[in-house]
Amino acid sequence: MPYQKGEGPSVVIALGGNALGNTPEEQLELVKNTASHIVDMVGEGVNTIVTHGNGPQVGMINNAFDAACKDPANKVPAMPFPECGAMSQGYIGYHLSQAILGELKHRGIMRSTANVVTQTVVDPNDPAFENPTKPVGAFMTEEEAKALAEKTGCTVKEDAGRGWRRVVASPKPQRIVEFDAVKDLMDAGYIVVSTGGGGIPVIEANDSYHGVPAVIDKDNSASMLAASFKADMLVILTAVEKVCINFGKPNQEEISHMTVAEAEEYIAQEQFAAGSMLPKVQACINYVRRYPQGKALITSLECAAAGLEGKTGTVITLD
Repeated sequence: MPYQKGEGPSVVIALGGNALGNTPEEQLELVKNTASHIVDMVGEGVNTIVTHGNGPQVGMINNAFDAACKDPANKVPAMPFPECGAMSQGYIGYHLSQAILGELKHRGIMRSTANVVTQTVVDPNDPAFENPTKPVGAFMTEEEAKALAEKTGCTVKEDAGRGWRRVVASPKPQRIVEFDAVKDLMDAGYIVVSTGGGGIPVIEANDSYHGVPAVIDKDNSASMLAASFKADMLVILTAVEKVCINFGKPNQEEISHMTVAEAEEYIAQEQFAAGSMLPKVQACINYVRRYPQGKALITSLECAAAGLEGKTGTVITLD
């Protein structure tokens, strides 16, 4: 019997990589809770694409290869950063898909999951490549870092007094290579896990793709995917139930709804912290600008199902 697409809205959900734990064992336990909340939505007929961060996980993989390849006796090669990203997508997607599938079976819901290792095209002329800023990999001494840079041509920088690290660019996503496959799977009734870590950054040249050492913001990629798919809603999950202004101050205020104009005014007031809430709000703005009929929601995982029903969370719309 073929799976049936749900009768509810189509939703792209962005999970944070930090919410998935720091070890495979910890992640296996945490994704069970994640899966329960996702299947709450599926049970209401929501058609879901799940994207996720991979910051801790890709760093762990990259560090492990860096450490292992230093000793020739290990016979372990240096692993390019795009390949580390692909590995993180594979094992995070495996855990999420397995947990969601188990929860579907437990509830008797006749749907299944599909995990798609996803490439994201970036522009080789993106200004981000001129000034790499995202630290990756293990800490090194200045001598080790400069030797690595001379050997490989990578960029290294001192990181807040803690040592030297390799840094890579964070270019803007242009399109998802596997977009049609993701869409076909969702239209066929699957809960799809895709675009992990923002996707493996690739550049397109001579009718082929080539991985590049870079980190794509996963919320930006989720925003682009949702707009391209014309999803009814983009849901960005974070640690709080609602976005706040004057955060941490006596006059802190929760926001239930923002138009794009209001959100941009709050950004101009520096209400949202860079590297925290700011990129999430910006991703929501980008989504509703590209797909004005859509709504963006920022809330916590625990409140996601209620947020889809309009009961909580912060909704961002064009007007």
